[in-house]
Amino acid sequence: MKEERSKIKSDILLRVRLLYVLFVLAGFVVLARLVWVQLFSAEVAHNADRLAARIFTEEVIPARRGSILARGGEPLATSLFRYQAAFDFASPGLDSLATFHEQADSLAKLLAAFFGDRPAAEYARRFRTEHARRYRLVNPRDTSYLPDGGLFSRVKQWMFGDERITRRIYDTIRDHTPVNIFPREVDYAEWEVLRRYPLLNWNMGMVYRLVERDERVFPQGELARRTIGLTGDRGEYGIESAYREELAGRDGKAVRQRIARGFYGRVAGGGQEDPVDGFDVVTTLDLELQDVADKALRRQLEAQNASWGTTIVMEVATGEILALANLGRNADGSYSEQENYALSRSMEPGSTFKLATVLTLLDEAGMSPGQIYDTNNGDPVTVGPAKNIRDSHRGDREIALRRAVSGSSNVYFARAMWDLYGKTGKKQQYSDFLHEKLHLGETVGLERLGERAPSITTDWKVPDPGVMLVKMAYGYRVRMAPIQMITFYNAIANGGRMISPVLVRELARGGDTEERFEGRTIASSICSRSTLREVRSCLEAVCTEGTASAFFGDTTRLRVAAKTGTAQITDARSREGRYYLGSMVAYFPADEPRYTVLTTIETRAQAGKAYYGGPLAGPVVKRVVDYIYNRGDDWCGRLSGEGPRRYPERMKGGDIDQIRRVAGKLARGVKSDARTGWGRAQVDSLSKVTVTSLSADDGRMPDVRGMGLKDALFLLESRGLRVRFSGQGSVVRQSIAAGERIARGTTVTITLG
Repeated sequence: MKEERSKIKSDILLRVRLLYVLFVLAGFVVLARLVWVQLFSAEVAHNADRLAARIFTEEVIPARRGSILARGGEPLATSLFRYQAAFDFASPGLDSLATFHEQADSLAKLLAAFFGDRPAAEYARRFRTEHARRYRLVNPRDTSYLPDGGLFSRVKQWMFGDERITRRIYDTIRDHTPVNIFPREVDYAEWEVLRRYPLLNWNMGMVYRLVERDERVFPQGELARRTIGLTGDRGEYGIESAYREELAGRDGKAVRQRIARGFYGRVAGGGQEDPVDGFDVVTTLDLELQDVADKALRRQLEAQNASWGTTIVMEVATGEILALANLGRNADGSYSEQENYALSRSMEPGSTFKLATVLTLLDEAGMSPGQIYDTNNGDPVTVGPAKNIRDSHRGDREIALRRAVSGSSNVYFARAMWDLYGKTGKKQQYSDFLHEKLHLGETVGLERLGERAPSITTDWKVPDPGVMLVKMAYGYRVRMAPIQMITFYNAIANGGRMISPVLVRELARGGDTEERFEGRTIASSICSRSTLREVRSCLEAVCTEGTASAFFGDTTRLRVAAKTGTAQITDARSREGRYYLGSMVAYFPADEPRYTVLTTIETRAQAGKAYYGGPLAGPVVKRVVDYIYNRGDDWCGRLSGEGPRRYPERMKGGDIDQIRRVAGKLARGVKSDARTGWGRAQVDSLSKVTVTSLSADDGRMPDVRGMGLKDALFLLESRGLRVRFSGQGSVVRQSIAAGERIARGTTVTITLG
């Protein structure tokens, strides 16, 4: 009996040991499988990556595109945010149908009144339809909606058995696809109103998400649009295209986790990279002067039924372009900024090129200003191999250089050039002087913005070199763009120093200048001092006794130096009639030049319409010159140090240290409660300045009233705010009251006046 029990016991122990071994082996198998899955299985890693890709996504955070600004800070092109509320009608926050219907009806009425595009009943009907479509109950036996037909449902019923449990699991289907509820995108001011409406002010249970879109807008409308430019499907040109990389900045990135269909939440610490906003491109354009130039040019084009025109205003000493208007005729007869004619139209300039001929005759050939030639009373003459050379006016016969320039005589310059360069075989010396001394064969530095190269021959191996020489003397057989011509005349106004024009003044970010651009010196002197004096005298004579006397003959107020030019254009359009290019270039004041103005207009010969340079371009130049003169307060003399001292009536706020330094120079006295930081400045009746420091709390809205735009932008953006502004001067209003709590990313509107 004892042996039988031992045998049974041994049998049980054997079985236990076998089970123990099996469990140990199973454990090793499971452990090996886990190691394989974790470290070596490519399939598992692939599936994990696929799952992560569905849950996590890398979002590009677009950088804010920089603005294009006028020299005074006024926006010419800027980016505004547009908003659209995308509803999740399957959100748990809308599970209560009674609450949803009540809130949706109220929202429908308000949206109908706000947008006015459809009745409130239609809005309400759409809300109910979208809710019913995305939040619905289904029969648990109907498994057609499941991704694998009925198999998945049968497996679940086998596992749970009780059909009621299955019903509780599958009786609700939620479709979280976002639905846009506004008929259009809205701007920030509109969104501030809409966000107070029912449902839109109720963010419990993830009811909606706000979609932001950056839109490029042009606050000044058509003004300087061709210069500002465009990028995208509608064209690539202007500053927008040339400075694309600088304006674009660098996009950031962030990892977002999927919450529901179309809805994501940002993952903290998920390798986020903040975007770097683009640079603001500050141009040299004077907004008021640009408007005056545009209107004056438009008025003249309409009056003359012209094809196109351009007006350029340049500051003599710096080469900065203060205005650049380009208008072309549309099919309906209106005018708009179609093409940058100032840079891209390289054409025969006509008599404005005679300035180059004068410099050549005086400086290179050594001709005396008293040299006399017979102009044959304006009748056609033959000069060398060139026939039918004539002047546009009668009355002149034997004249000297001054009269030839003021009366714009073609015959005089044709004879002089033939005598000094044609007969002597010095044609190459002539073209060498134009290129090497006057630099007229090269661009002036605006190639990035579309400047075309001029065409002035260096090769005289042509069928008619003599004819070419004669015609070049008065502005034919050469091609120059208006921007190159005004740069040439600006050199005479600038004492002989030729500098490149500047259209982009600086790149800035957050109110701080990152890169500054200045005109480069093309030639330190294009002529001798004696030639410069003679040429200036001749150009003044154009205004006092010549072709521009109708506009600037009165020198009691302002003395102007100018040159007019007319060129007949020969091209495929000639069968439609003769086309002319009329120009005037002027600088003023003649004795101490500060501004150079050019207007070029192309027109067709029409009865009762002008086509000569003076009457065609002169009215525009006259209007611009008068405006600059009338808005200046220092044309008639400068203030002396004698008499009572004047003190400022007000001062802008900003950096306290800078305010103290300026006030110390200009005011009777200055006191402040701090020496550094930001502050507001007030001037009392005794002309003393009191500076009050602002709170350094980044979480509260600072008081920027009284500050200039540069300081206000820097201070607000340093606290994470987005800034919209209008007007000019100093800040007079701000949309968020001083001292209020602020959150980063909030938009504030400031008004300057």
